[in-house]
Formats: sequence, C-alpha cells, structure tokens
Amino acid sequence: MAAKTMVILGGGIGGMVAANHLRTSLPTEHRIVLIERNADHAFAPSFLWVMTGDRQPEQVRRPLRALLRPGIDVVHALAEGLDFPARQVVTTGGSVPFDYLIIALGAELAPELIPGVADGAHSFYTLDGATRLHEALRTLSKGCIAVVVAAMPYKCPGAPHEGAMLIRDYFRRRGLSDKVEVHLYTPESQPMPVAGPELGKAVLQVLEAKSIQFHPGHKLIAVDPAGKSVQFQEGTADKCDLVAVIPPHRAPRLVRDAGLTNSGGWVPVNPSTLETAHQGVFAIGDVTAIPIPGRWKPDAPLMLPKAGVFAHAQAGVVASRIASQVQGRKPDQMFCGDGYCMLEAGEDLAGFAYGNFFAEPSPEVQLKQIGKAWHVGKILLEKWWLSAPGWKRDLYGLALKAGSRAYGIPVAV
Repeated sequence: MAAKTMVILGGGIGGMVAANHLRTSLPTEHRIVLIERNADHAFAPSFLWVMTGDRQPEQVRRPLRALLRPGIDVVHALAEGLDFPARQVVTTGGSVPFDYLIIALGAELAPELIPGVADGAHSFYTLDGATRLHEALRTLSKGCIAVVVAAMPYKCPGAPHEGAMLIRDYFRRRGLSDKVEVHLYTPESQPMPVAGPELGKAVLQVLEAKSIQFHPGHKLIAVDPAGKSVQFQEGTADKCDLVAVIPPHRAPRLVRDAGLTNSGGWVPVNPSTLETAHQGVFAIGDVTAIPIPGRWKPDAPLMLPKAGVFAHAQAGVVASRIASQVQGRKPDQMFCGDGYCMLEAGEDLAGFAYGNFFAEPSPEVQLKQIGKAWHVGKILLEKWWLSAPGWKRDLYGLALKAGSRAYGIPVAV
C-alpha cells in the first residue's frame, strides 16, 4: 500500500476534526498536512461570552498545535491557489502535493460590501470584534441597540438571536433594563427560517418575553454612524446608539478563483459524501452549498445552515471515507443531516434545538424547553473543545455525552 498525503485547508472546527480523525485512523506512513495561516485557534461559540464580559479573549483561544494530535504536519501559510491537474496546493510557503484534499476554509466576512458596516458598526462574529463590542456596551448606560443581520446566508443561524438576548441580559444585570432597548433586524421572514416555522415561533416567543423588538423583512443597505441610524432597502431608517452587525458572508477567494463555486457563490458538494466535482477533493462546513429538502427555491435558496456542528459531523464522515479508501475498503459513511444548537438566552439559561435537516418533505426542528442544563452543556462543550487531546478532554467529553443521553439527544464529541 503506497503512502498517501491528505491535505486539509483550514484549521477551524471542521479542519481540526478531519486532521485528528485521519491521524487516528491511518498508519504513520501516511502524511496528514493541515494548512492554516493562523497560529492560534479561537472558539467562535464563546465570542458571545467575550461580548458580555463573561470570558476574556485568552480564555477562548488556544495554540492550534495544542489541539492537534501528534503526527500532523502543520503548515502556517496562506493558500493562494489550487492546481487540480498537478494535485497540489500553492501556498506562500511553497507547493504542497496531495492525494486527497479537504477544503475546510469556512466563510469569510465581507463588511465592506455594505456602506458604513466596516467602520461604523460593531460585530461579535470575530474575537477582536466581540472584545471591542464589550467595551462599547460597558460604556453605554441608556439608548437603543440594534443587532442587524446584513445578508443571507450567515454562520450560526441562532447567533443573532443569542446576541440580542445576551445583550439584553447584560443590561439587566447592570440594572439598566428600563433604560436600554434592544432591536433585532433581519431580512428573513422569521427567526431561523431554515429550521422551519415551529422553531421560528418558539424563538419569537422567547424574544418577546425578553422585551426584544424583532423586525423581519429588513434588508440592510447602510449604517450611518454620524447620524446614528441603520438604513434599509424598504425605505426605513431607524435611529440607534450602537449597532452590532452580522456582516455579509462569502466563500474565500481561493475557492472562487479555482472555479469551485456555484452561481450562489458557494461550493456545491454531494450532500452525503461531501465530494466536489473533482475526484478525491472534498469540501466541508461553511464553504459548502447543500440544499435543504422542500426549501430550495431559485429566487430564495435555503441551504444547510452554516454551523460548527455540521462541519464537525462532515469532517468525521469525510475522514472516515478517505481512511477507508486508503486502506482498500469500500467507504460507507454518509452525512445524515442531523444538527443541534444550544441557544443562549441569558440568566444562565439556554434552549436546545435539534432535528434532521435532510428529513422529507422538509425539516422541522424543535426547541427543547429552556433551562440551566443546556447552558451547562454549552460550557462543557467549550471546555471539551479547548482542551488538548488527553484525559481532561476525555473527561469533559464523557460528561457531555452522559448529559445528552439523559435527554435522549446524541451529541457527537
């Protein structure tokens, strides 16, 4: 059996899971290479807690190398090109050949696409942004705060709603509930439409209970920091003292230049195997375009949500399929479309949304009753993820699995 080289592009959730899974599944003569320009990894689900001051930036950041198993080659470089005929990735540090390629580059934020967003709004979608937003919230004692979804699709469908609820709770803790209004704007028709109308209704009820004003059908066209307003395509312009925007998302230039994207700007893959149009080349996570049964419309396409839980599951499937092929076995692992989300609601409470997004005729995702158990579960998930491979990581993983089994919900760790 000839030695093979597996290259993973991107050191986020999907990239790290794929690399670690491959390393434990294949003998050491096979090379596993992870290409990632950043030396540190930051756990994005915890950015909201950085925003509220419940975490410091260093608490949610780890050296990438510390989260990977021994025997994985890490190349800290920027990938600049994909040469499929030559089977190699061109980087700023030289070319890296591959037998199998996993593209796990995620979605990049493009705030510059909407006037005023880059220099006139905050965001909790980056670690630096969440840190700056916390300082802005800390100095605010009254007024109006707007949380705005700029465009679809975006990462983590629940994050804007979590952000609004946690901001609301932050001012409750400061005794300023009656002095600060929180508004949530989105171009969507309901909260989290990809998950179905029932979940949308449930989330809307939670927002209303928190006195958060929800504004559906609002497409952002500009932020005016001087005039303290947000402007929408519908012709409205609402005043606000602080704006937190979920910026437009797009696929990284690398995959766009390589011709891998479809008309919507994302990488189409086989929904079950995650393989692209190129043999032995897979794409996982936020960079992909996977249609949802019963909800794929040419004029308003709804894709599988861009969320870490899907990147995690897809990484395991792809790594298993590659390992099977390398070892001469027929791969039978398939991505089934199951997903879940712990939805933070403030006051140390959270809900849990779970469902199968490939269900026919269309998925319906249910929101479990909000309680402290789901908040504890999210803390355990954070601790598990940020722990280096070893006994402590195994301990957190066992606790998380035990808790999920108690509620009859499988949580993959």
